[in-house]
Amino acid sequence: MMKAEKSKARIKEFFDLTGSDLNLRKYHIPVLVYEVVDDKVRYSLWEEDILSRFGLANVDGWDATEDVIFCPDWMREDIDEDEDEDNLDLDDDLDLDDDLDFDDDEEDDD
Repeated sequence: MMKAEKSKARIKEFFDLTGSDLNLRKYHIPVLVYEVVDDKVRYSLWEEDILSRFGLANVDGWDATEDVIFCPDWMREDIDEDEDEDNLDLDDDLDLDDDLDFDDDEEDDD
C-alpha cells in the first residue's frame, strides 16, 4: 500500500540521500508517495491538491525506484524508531573496566 509523506524536510532528506536531482520549488505543496517492496522503494512526487482530489488509494504507479539501503530509516517499516542505535551504551555489555585491570591504589613515586 502506498504511503504519503508531506513533510518538506523529510522529502528533501529522501532526495538528498538518493542523490536525485529534483527541484521542490516547482511544487506548491509536494507530497512524496512511496511504497516499500522487498528491498526497493517505489516513489513519485505529487502535488497535494491533485493527490487529495484523486486519493492515495487510487495511486497505482510510480515514477522511480531506489534501493531501500539508500533511503531514510523512516521509510522502512522493519526499523523500530524507539530503538536508536546511536543511543546504545556498548560499554555496559563489554565490561571494559574489569578487563583493563586498572589499579587505582598505585601512585607514582617520581
